[in-house]
Amino acid sequence: MENTATANQSNRAIGLFILCWTVFNIIQSATLELHADEAYYWIYSRFLAWGYFDHPPMVALFIKIGYGFFQNEFGVRLLTICCSSVAIYTLWLIVKQYGVQAKWFMLIASGMFIFNIYGFTTTPDVPLFLFTVLFFYVYKKYLGDDNIKITLLLALIIACLLYSKYHAVLVIGFTILSNISLLKRRSFWLMTVVAAILFIPHILWQVNNGYPTINYHLFDRSEAGYRIDQTLGYIPAQLAMGGPFIGWFVFYAAFRKRQTDPFKRGLLVNAAGTFIFFLLNSLKGIVEPHWTLIAFVPLVILALISITEIGKPYIWLQRLAIINIVFIFVLRASLVFGPAWLRKVDQFKSYYGFKDWAHLVKQKVGDNYLIMSEGFQNPSKYNFYSNSTKAMSYDARDYRRTQYSLWPIEDSLQHKRIYLLLNWNNPAVTQDTIQTEAGTWFGGWVDEVRSYQKVSIATNVNELRARPGQKLQFDLTITNRYPFSINFANLGEKHPVYLETCFFIHTTPVDVQKADSSFNQISLKKGQIAHYKITAIAPQKTGKYDLFVSLRAEPFTGSRNSRFIKLTVE
Repeated sequence: MENTATANQSNRAIGLFILCWTVFNIIQSATLELHADEAYYWIYSRFLAWGYFDHPPMVALFIKIGYGFFQNEFGVRLLTICCSSVAIYTLWLIVKQYGVQAKWFMLIASGMFIFNIYGFTTTPDVPLFLFTVLFFYVYKKYLGDDNIKITLLLALIIACLLYSKYHAVLVIGFTILSNISLLKRRSFWLMTVVAAILFIPHILWQVNNGYPTINYHLFDRSEAGYRIDQTLGYIPAQLAMGGPFIGWFVFYAAFRKRQTDPFKRGLLVNAAGTFIFFLLNSLKGIVEPHWTLIAFVPLVILALISITEIGKPYIWLQRLAIINIVFIFVLRASLVFGPAWLRKVDQFKSYYGFKDWAHLVKQKVGDNYLIMSEGFQNPSKYNFYSNSTKAMSYDARDYRRTQYSLWPIEDSLQHKRIYLLLNWNNPAVTQDTIQTEAGTWFGGWVDEVRSYQKVSIATNVNELRARPGQKLQFDLTITNRYPFSINFANLGEKHPVYLETCFFIHTTPVDVQKADSSFNQISLKKGQIAHYKITAIAPQKTGKYDLFVSLRAEPFTGSRNSRFIKLTVE
């Protein structure tokens, strides 16, 4: 009777905890403006597809469903709130099998800073979080009984993981690595086949769109070079994600001993493997702290099991955990009220002032198209708060390609009068100044706009070594990916277009060289390909360069139309 009473008491405590967690996330979601990334993913939901340039499509589906109920910020975040609560409760279902007390679960789980972030912010990490927890919950059952029902359920969860974010590959890979004997199960191969079949639509989307995600992540990313602060900052950032005051102990408890049980060994390999994987990635570029979200699920489970196995009262840890929760609560409450000091913090200022900004811009733009050249975030905010899809991000050559390079928005504004909005003053184009709490922008009208972001240019080499000043020649394959004919003629056009070879060191242009006017004779029907030879001169200074081919139509700065060629001048 005592055990039953204790279990009932724990269930009531957890139920109240989940209720409070959900209500707080509802308040936060309903009162806070969209983050820039959330607005970008809202545009995803306006153009539902099996894939996107940056991510798989699950986040778009989540937003589409929630926004169908409420056409505001809360609607964008509705399924995030639900998923967060379901994920937290499923975590409890896993750890309570190991005798974990409800008290410890609430203190540790609610103190995970990274879990709090994805309680109200809608990104691909939200479905990734949910399906990662569900994966481990069902995987534990699968280890004990691989019947057809559990096998197919796990296959479905794996497919959903892959449709959420590509980081899912780490969860799957490290789980197999931790338990190679899985390969001997016939049910494992059935699960693999079913999950692969379910993922085929996304693979076909990649094929039909020229593998944009693969090209970007593997070939079209410029590395700025190693900086030691990237690695030194990685470790404290991960400790902070685990809780500003208790993160260090969560890591210690989770990794304090080896695991022989297959399930717990899987948790350990997933947590350690993911953290090490991104630590190594910090050697070549910036690693965002939240990329390790999938590691915090097994980390928390292991830490709670460890605390239970040790059996100490840990009074000091309880007090520290309460301080940790209060700190996070105060920070999140501050986000709701938005004091002036918080609005100036880079990580938070995206939540404030953009609704009014969008309304001011809308007064200038009217029902016309808007082009911005500062990344995908603010055009997406304008689209959301103007309830349209008439703003486009011009993916400039010193930035990168985004989903705006694939959406049909660019198709619709060709040869029309558009409003160009910049975060710097270009007197040749901008006549208006728009000042808001969110910042200052400069705008002006452009007639007969020409843009060529969707034109794909393939080169015959990917890496090249050259002497200073050496003449280089490239065979280009130019493909028209627009659903209409295009040409590069300048005669009779208000804005000339140029084909240019660009030499960059990371995002800094070193040299830009124009092709001769024979390029302007090219015209292409929908889907048509043209071949063209272009010559360029290697920089005089030795070093490593990113070389690519760009189409530039005035008054824009030029788009990135080819992959990088890694050029070494020696």
